[in-house]
Amino acid sequence: MILDYLQVQSAFQMKVMPGKNGWTFLSKISGNAQLWRWDEEDSRPVQLTFLPDRVVDYSHSPCGTKTVVGMDSKGDERQQLFLLTEEGKVARALTDSPSHFHYLGGWSPCGEKIVWSSNRRHSRCFDIFVQNVETGDCEEVFQYDGRCDPVAWLPDGSGIIFSVQETNIDNALYRLDLQSRSASRLSICNQNARFLSVKLTKDGRGGYLVTDRGEDTMGLCQFTFDSPELECLVHTAGCDIEEIVLSQDERQIAFTTNEGGISTLSVLSLSDQTCIKAEDVPFGVIQSLDWQSGEQLTFTLKSPTMPGDIWTYSIPAQTARRITYIGKSEAIDATLITPELKSFRSFDGLEVPYFYYAKEAAEECPVVVYVHGGPESQIRAEYHPVFQYLANQGFIVAAPNVRGSMGYGRTYVQLDDKRKRMDSVADLAWLAKSLSHLEQVNPHAIGIMGRSYGGFMVLAAMTHYPELWSAGVDIVGISHFRTFLENTGEWRRSLREAEYGSLAEDSDFFEEIAPLNHSDKINAPLLVFHGRNDTRVPVSEAEQLVADMKARGQQVDLHIYEDEGHMTEKLDNHITMNHKITEFFLHHLAKSNSDEE
Repeated sequence: MILDYLQVQSAFQMKVMPGKNGWTFLSKISGNAQLWRWDEEDSRPVQLTFLPDRVVDYSHSPCGTKTVVGMDSKGDERQQLFLLTEEGKVARALTDSPSHFHYLGGWSPCGEKIVWSSNRRHSRCFDIFVQNVETGDCEEVFQYDGRCDPVAWLPDGSGIIFSVQETNIDNALYRLDLQSRSASRLSICNQNARFLSVKLTKDGRGGYLVTDRGEDTMGLCQFTFDSPELECLVHTAGCDIEEIVLSQDERQIAFTTNEGGISTLSVLSLSDQTCIKAEDVPFGVIQSLDWQSGEQLTFTLKSPTMPGDIWTYSIPAQTARRITYIGKSEAIDATLITPELKSFRSFDGLEVPYFYYAKEAAEECPVVVYVHGGPESQIRAEYHPVFQYLANQGFIVAAPNVRGSMGYGRTYVQLDDKRKRMDSVADLAWLAKSLSHLEQVNPHAIGIMGRSYGGFMVLAAMTHYPELWSAGVDIVGISHFRTFLENTGEWRRSLREAEYGSLAEDSDFFEEIAPLNHSDKINAPLLVFHGRNDTRVPVSEAEQLVADMKARGQQVDLHIYEDEGHMTEKLDNHITMNHKITEFFLHHLAKSNSDEE
């Protein structure tokens, strides 16, 4: 049953509890994301928060005695911050401005204050605030006309490093002096690049980060505040280094590398520059990397056959150990499959990778193509319940990383920018054509689905290549870039225009490619989902498309969740939506397969 696949839980956003040798994490075990602690002595999860809505983010104080959590309302992403007691109860609300966003930047070294940014002054402006968690007193320490996020306190507490998003992918780092209230751009940020995973050293002179400054992919570099120079410590052509963590004694850096959507773990010795790759870590995606001790790392690991659990890695023993079994399900474990990583050649000769899920070598199988969102995102080797269920129902699932996807370098991610937008849609058409030539595939039973920008890709594929698709599912997708940019959050608009094109210069192109303007060409059934409280892609994007198609008598069905935003977070809604999706594909694609026979 599809329910067996959808009800499997996971642990995510894991953090080491300072001074307590334990772990906390988020999980939807109770129905929506709450904060949990792993009790290793009893080998069980213990729920810490019982908030009325989902926990989006959280941070422990340096000594581990206090925790701040962020909770939004019905998926609107406008999180409010709360101070918890050690037992997980709400001690006090730290913010009470439900119409505004609040982005948590972490604790001061003394453990008395937190820093966060919010757009309280104006919808497009994110200013930085410092707040005393005991008294609740907060003060605005810096104003910025755009999106900015605090990322770290200086080791002595005298200032804050914050990040300014400058394009859809590039950012710059600034140092804010809390005494003078003045900010200066770090001298290393002297060209368009990404500067991520910042880790400062205790001497206050600088630190380490990952960046693609001057390179096509992300490398591990050392920097100082007083120099524009970067010292590259590790760089691998064709792969992005993603997450780094500096050991407490500052002698080692552990880091993960994205190799075609699959994570590898390595440890760099800073004294002799030797780098050792961990060999015993299972296949999958590593996140929330941290040091448990000087000789042991901890992280969450997700794979196609493992929804997500906490693991540790012993550096001396070179062995990995699974700590939690939250993602284990006896009902489906034996049915889960690991996909093949394949590629196809697109219209212009570009080699495009994709994950290929198939249970067995049958013939004339129906196919579902899944398109990720972003578009600067990447489909990865993670657990996807719908993929697994469909594969066990005799489907083939193909999940591509078309041009514009992250993880393959700056050149690849910019191949679909602005007026090159439809080249990525053409990738989907060439994937469908490539699959249709396989003897395992029924070329008359190929469906497509996607979320967010992936929803736009579904609609664009079905309107510009209608002959290729037999069914489509659009989840919180964009039906017209002009109306999307006009109605999305004001602060988000300029960042998305760097990717999609601008209202001022590209409106003619938006009209030319808009699925809304070509919806009459859709000749396959379409299923549409959206959240009423979506602050990224307004629900009007779904409503206008469906109204247009229904007026024409086309086969389209719309489901709006009143208590969701851009993501489908509540377990009941997650189950309902994906149950409808699988039933839809079983009816329209598996039925087509039977008719052909």
